[in-house]
Amino acid sequence: MTKTVHHWIGGKPVEGTSDRWGPVADPATGLVATRVALASADEVDAAVAAAKDAYATWGTSSLAQRTAVLFRFRALLDAHRDEIAALVTAEHGKVHSDALGEVARGLEIVELACGITTQLKGELSTQVSNRVDVASIRQPLGVVAGISPFNFPAMVPMWMFPLAIACGNTFVLKPSEKDPSPSLRLAELLAEAGLPDGVFNVVQGDREAVEALLTHPDVAAVSFVGSTPVARHVHATATAHGKRVQALGGAKNHMLVLPDADLDAAADAAVSAAYGSAGERCMAVSAVVAVGAVGDALVARIRERAERIKVGPGSDPASEMGPLITAAHRDKVASYVTGAAAEGCEVVLDGTGHVVEGHEDGFWMGPSLLDRVPPTARAYREEIFGPVLCVLRAETYEEGVALVNASPYGNGTAIFTRDGGAARRFQLEAEAGMVGVNVPIPVPVGYHSFGGWKDSLFGDHHVYGDDGVRFYTRGKVVTTRWPDPAEAPDGVDLGFPRNH
Repeated sequence: MTKTVHHWIGGKPVEGTSDRWGPVADPATGLVATRVALASADEVDAAVAAAKDAYATWGTSSLAQRTAVLFRFRALLDAHRDEIAALVTAEHGKVHSDALGEVARGLEIVELACGITTQLKGELSTQVSNRVDVASIRQPLGVVAGISPFNFPAMVPMWMFPLAIACGNTFVLKPSEKDPSPSLRLAELLAEAGLPDGVFNVVQGDREAVEALLTHPDVAAVSFVGSTPVARHVHATATAHGKRVQALGGAKNHMLVLPDADLDAAADAAVSAAYGSAGERCMAVSAVVAVGAVGDALVARIRERAERIKVGPGSDPASEMGPLITAAHRDKVASYVTGAAAEGCEVVLDGTGHVVEGHEDGFWMGPSLLDRVPPTARAYREEIFGPVLCVLRAETYEEGVALVNASPYGNGTAIFTRDGGAARRFQLEAEAGMVGVNVPIPVPVGYHSFGGWKDSLFGDHHVYGDDGVRFYTRGKVVTTRWPDPAEAPDGVDLGFPRNH
């Protein structure tokens, strides 16, 4: 029997009425046992209307009321983390440990939102002039929308909505149609936590739903995570319609390995960062730059480790890497490997023919490793979003940094070295929003902000942390002057002594 995933509007499940449906496959088997409703513009209107109605009271609710709901949601999320991780594995394919890690990182932002009271404190300057005070406060925007990608169907929405609703906004989420179920479970837990109806809504859908949100007159702001071409479109369209936008795009993250680095640690890090979650991460390391004479030894170590990775269903505890999200995406990723040799790359590992016994129809691809990759190769120039690692060679530190900075992307980068001076230079010279020193995936903790530079971010605000609070609020400055009660007109006695 086919499972159907619908919308969540006004505090309850709402069946789709567009009569358009999308398939949701189990990537480990290729079977389509779920279908998802694809919202029309009218259904998006209904969700935004529910959020707008709820904002009338939620936007003026007390901080104590909001944080009480979030504390209860945090406890429910913690209690149901295995269940949510299982939903992620079933529709995305990542192994259960990866899915649990995703929920844990989302939980960090929920915990940050629970402490929103300190982050929404304003500022006050007294007596800036005679009996004149000036205060700065922050207030919510209204209805805000989030458009999240398939690779983190639980974590990325939680990068957005906890802070948004903690700040007093109401929220409309458009998750990926490829793995929609986690979004509805989060909605159910929010309702169980006591979130008022309409504060959090989910519209399933494709481009039609996205366009409706980007142009809707009652949506004040849009958060987006996805590919660079779509991020650019989201930013251009939504800002043209007067909205505040944070649009996080794609990446080509480099890991610079200097001659003095611990090569075993660097190889471990490269394998984990390149092949974890089947490479379907915007912070995956997809390019290693080996400096000087370390290239051959480093590639040998990476190959030896990559060959041992057990690829299999995410539900199997023995699996270390799962399938890719769809057959079409698997085929696109494979094309970068099959065409690599013709572009001058040395194919060290070719995972394109990988098959898992008993799951032959799954969307499988094994770890792939390309060495001596020229900067002109398609596998290097484009974001692959799969388990393909490119190794480039550089003679000097300066040449390696030049490669990093020549990339049109600037999401994250890392350096592996024992030299503190070199690391310090790198963290200042690397043109990327997030830098790791002997840390391959420098995703910040929740109370710092996540975001890249160049074609990896469109808009001025990074996501979560202090930037997230600023994005979901707007500032107001209030200047006040009160007369001295002692100067009140005759006949009015407030009990204050004359002091002049």
